[in-house]
Amino acid sequence: MKEKARQLRRNQTDAEKVLWKYLRDRRMFNSKFRRQHVVGYYIVDFVCLEQKLVIELDGGQHAEQVGYDARRTAFLEGEGFRVMRFWNNQVLAETESVLDEIRAALMK
Repeated sequence: MKEKARQLRRNQTDAEKVLWKYLRDRRMFNSKFRRQHVVGYYIVDFVCLEQKLVIELDGGQHAEQVGYDARRTAFLEGEGFRVMRFWNNQVLAETESVLDEIRAALMK
């Protein structure tokens, strides 16, 4: 699982690259985010362990795997995480509004 996470970090999507630019190095409210991090049976796109916040970016394939995503979200919430989901095109086209939602979640 760890090797798969490393591989995903090396091969980020464009949306992941954009969002990581804002989340890395404690740039948002001094919160430490990790990318492609193993949580239980899953590799999450971004996680702030201190805030128990998971951020998932979904591409077009997620429209076809709704059941899998629901089970994944239920597992993460069962572990005490809050899960935020954004579409890749939303991150690319509406970056500031995505960041505003993340900021609001971090302030809770």
